[in-house]
Amino acid sequence: MDPVNELQPLDGVVLQELKQLTDSRGAVLHMLRCDSELFSEFGEVYFSEVNPGAVKAWKRHTKMTQHIAVPVGKIRLVLYDDRENSPTRKELREYEVGRPSAYMLIRIPPGLWYGFENIGPSMALLANCADLPHDPAESESVASNEGPIKVQWLSES
Repeated sequence: MDPVNELQPLDGVVLQELKQLTDSRGAVLHMLRCDSELFSEFGEVYFSEVNPGAVKAWKRHTKMTQHIAVPVGKIRLVLYDDRENSPTRKELREYEVGRPSAYMLIRIPPGLWYGFENIGPSMALLANCADLPHDPAESESVASNEGPIKVQWLSES
């Protein structure tokens, strides 16, 4: 699988390479600035640790837009479009995201199902800069092997 799916992203999804300023002391990793065309407003920033082989799926938000980057490790991010009037309805995209080769920002608009799994040998860290604070009433979750999405996770092979 290529780090970035060769197909066009799902409607409303944006993939943007991120700067990595690296020297012998370490790296400075850019993610999102308030003057970026992708930034709308600040809701919250959170981090999600993902253990090797672990799957965190499925979730979708009705109002929240997410801006995800993986500064540590590598994940397989899967997006599924189940929105009624979307031109990419019923389509699925997969991305390998993380450092050093695929450090990028992925903008996930409301209404898309998403899930991810750690495909590396050590803990991965996902950062999310969302435009709204988390509100359980505006999201929906189902187990990784349930719902409308049929994906073979590596840990379930």
